[in-house]
Amino acid sequence: MTIELNKEARQEAIASIERYFRANMDEPIGNIAAGALLGFFLEEIGPVIYNKAVADVQERIQARVMELDIEVHEDEFQYWRKYDKARGRK
Repeated sequence: MTIELNKEARQEAIASIERYFRANMDEPIGNIAAGALLGFFLEEIGPVIYNKAVADVQERIQARVMELDIEVHEDEFQYWRKYDKARGRK
């Protein structure tokens, strides 16, 4: 699966890479080089981040599923208990 950014997000990411280089590196990076670096990160490192996010979501969903029995649990065979209680029987 290829990780792609929409046009606006890609432009912002490239601008951010250019700014990072201006602020932290001895030499600035051009727009084309920043776009190539972004493409490399998306292809090489993006899947690691994506897979981690999917695993985190799976973990959260599984935790919620495990709680379902508590949230929607109904006691079984309650008719006679309610019936006896209403009539003062044990």
